[in-house]
Amino acid sequence: MTADVEPQTQPPAAGSAKALLPYEPQSAAAARRLVRTALRGWELEDLVEAGELIVSELAGNAAKTGCQRAMTVTVDRVTDRCVRISVRDGSRALPCLIDAGPAAESGRGLALVHELTGGHWGVTLETFGKTVHADLRTRAPAPA
Repeated sequence: MTADVEPQTQPPAAGSAKALLPYEPQSAAAARRLVRTALRGWELEDLVEAGELIVSELAGNAAKTGCQRAMTVTVDRVTDRCVRISVRDGSRALPCLIDAGPAAESGRGLALVHELTGGHWGVTLETFGKTVHADLRTRAPAPA
């Protein structure tokens, strides 16, 4: 299966961008491109780095589920200062925020998502899977 996402050079229309991606580790790169293009198109450059880290973690976790169909990666412009990055997969296994020790080789991803979003992330269980979402906010403009 190949990624169903074309490189976007135009800003996404109507405040939403979406891609269907295979359950493969290399899908994280396509997910990062989607997020980067959307955020730059919305002139939210200050969220690009955090958005790429978040979607890498969420897509990476989805790729590990063993599902056979495509995961859906979505970036929605919720408000002028907030975006929601979501990854839907076919597994109902819930992600778990753990306190990975300094010697752990994995397990820090959701802690990073939690930190970057200020705790504004969550999971919605669906009939055939789940959607993990993370809300990123840009800083309020300085008072004039």
